[in-house]
This record gives sequence, structure tokens and C-alpha cells, in this order.
Amino acid sequence: MTKIVQRRKATLLDRSYLWEIMKGMGITMRHLVKNFRNPEKMQLMSYPEIEVKVPQDYRGSHRLMKRPDGEVRCVACYMCSTACPARCITIEADNSADPRIEKKPQKFEIDWLLCVFCGLCVEACPVDAIRMDSREVSLSFGSRKEFVADMQRLTAWKPEDFPANDSQSQRAPGGTENQQARKIWGLEVKSV
Repeated sequence: MTKIVQRRKATLLDRSYLWEIMKGMGITMRHLVKNFRNPEKMQLMSYPEIEVKVPQDYRGSHRLMKRPDGEVRCVACYMCSTACPARCITIEADNSADPRIEKKPQKFEIDWLLCVFCGLCVEACPVDAIRMDSREVSLSFGSRKEFVADMQRLTAWKPEDFPANDSQSQRAPGGTENQQARKIWGLEVKSV
């Protein structure tokens, strides 16, 4: 059975949105007066001087994972660029010298101006080659070209900046598990 809902006609005050604007300004003024009366209780942070504590699972800027020999883990399968709703990932494939790996990326770029930081590229990657756990939250550059992250910038991270229990990060050159991973991969063991 259908029920008809009678709606009241909008008055001039309703149509002008003036009352809603006044209510919003009232909330703003209430917070302003409260903070002027008690400035000690105002929640402030001196951002550039004091670094923000970012949780481990926060989606920061992207990073490409490295193998124990220092090469990028990416196998150029294009799954991340296919899953990306913003179409901000550009990959060009090349043949790999390693017989166990068919392809490797010759070019891997992410345009951070287009990226919506949704994390679908991380979920789509079958080899855990891309992550968003860099904890880098402030992306500010001088030009548009600098917002395009190339493979060199995406792999410029240090294993010591990540927890010891993050085994994928620690297997990269400079990590605590690198020597052991090099033995497993059949690479000659030397300090990298």
C-alpha cells in the first residue's frame, strides 16, 4: 500500500538558506570564543618543528619494494595500473635478465597529482611490489613535474626506517635479513 507524505512548502527563509548559514556561523563563533577564553586547551601542533606520529598502516606516498639483489620486485604485470581508478600509474615493460622473472619495468611512474591514494594498486599487486606505508604524508613540491614519482624516487627508501618484523623491507639491500635472503636467492653473499 502506498503512503503519500505531505511536505510543507518551503518558506522564503528556507529557500534562501539564511537560517542554515546563521546556525553554521553560530557554531564557528562558539568555538572561537571558547578557544579565546581557554587558549591552553586549544589543540595545536607545531607541524614543521614537531614531526607528526603517523600510524604504521596509514596510506602515505607509494614505494616500490626491492629484491635482495636491489632490483625492483615489480614484474610489469600491469595489474596496479589496471586497478587504478585515477589512471595515474604508467608502466613500460622490458625483458628481465633473471631467467626466473619474465619481465621487469623499464619505466614506472606515479602521478601524485592524479592519484586519489585509494590503495587499490597495493591490493591488486600479486608480488607485493608496491606499498603505501612510507609514512610520508607531506607532498609539497615546486612544480608539477616533481609530483610525478619515477622509479628512482619510488625505490629511494632505507630498510632501517621500517620495523624489524617487516621482512619484505628487511630483505632489501641494507636490511637485517638481506644476507640470509641473498643465500636463499642463490646470489653471492657480500655486503651491498
